[in-house]
Amino acid sequence: MTSIASPMALPSYAAIREVGPRDGLQNESVVLTTAEKLELIAALRDAGLRQIEVGAFVRPQQVPQMANTAEVFAQLPRPPEVMYCAIAPNLVGAQRAVASRVDLVQVFLSATESHNQSNVNMGVAQSLDQVAEMSLLVRQAGIAFDAVLSVAFGCPFEGHVRVERVLDLCGQLLDLGVGEVTLGDTTGMAHPLLVQQIVLAFRERFPRQSLRLHLHSARGAGLANVLAALQLGITTFDSSIGGIGGCPFAPGAPGNLCTEDLTHMLHELGVTTGLDLPALMRAARLLECLLGHEVPGQTIKAGICKHLTG
Repeated sequence: MTSIASPMALPSYAAIREVGPRDGLQNESVVLTTAEKLELIAALRDAGLRQIEVGAFVRPQQVPQMANTAEVFAQLPRPPEVMYCAIAPNLVGAQRAVASRVDLVQVFLSATESHNQSNVNMGVAQSLDQVAEMSLLVRQAGIAFDAVLSVAFGCPFEGHVRVERVLDLCGQLLDLGVGEVTLGDTTGMAHPLLVQQIVLAFRERFPRQSLRLHLHSARGAGLANVLAALQLGITTFDSSIGGIGGCPFAPGAPGNLCTEDLTHMLHELGVTTGLDLPALMRAARLLECLLGHEVPGQTIKAGICKHLTG
């Protein structure tokens, strides 16, 4: 009889940050009203999510789906256990975020010049100059300040991104006062071996620094990449309800990791999340109603495995 290998050593818990209200909705043709966004965020909060990316302080003519971000923040209930995050690409965005009493401001820049120009209309060096000013402003306001490094696993314009380039930019961001770095697989170019290579290199360079991953499923490898990261002890991930969203400024960028699919897999693996999977399914169905179309997630179509509901 063939023996089965012992289970992999995995973390007992993983934390999910929900990015659907920002990274998800920014790629939709439907622009949700403030009331509709508040309804969606309430459903996500009721499912147990404790970090929710509410919106982005960007130019409304570039991303009209985010035009009402300040209004959403103004009307959000503020339970102490929930952290509401927002993206800000520059100093003006950070000023608006601080005025809106955001709990966590995330600056984003890219690992390549081409994507940074496409995404925020400036070079990487210019973005880093902005980060220095933003860091001072945000931290003086007593607000947490993190960074997202986009296309860290490959760029749709420049292709392969050197690991050393990713690490050097992470080092510069940390030196500027960023609390945590998130590495983004913006167009789904990562694969499990590459994820482990970059995670191990990051750990070697920054052994005491936490790391978050923002993985996409554009080419179907999203959950496999999560498993590869879990095997190395990474326990914080971004995902989007229903699997909606992506980057509107890069080709081939749909396919956000789906929150309910990710949660289902983690619970199957015995990794707890603190999330209510049936409530996540209700949030995904609400999202379908608000958008007027099906979401790309798979669990909402196949259903929750019975042994997870019983």
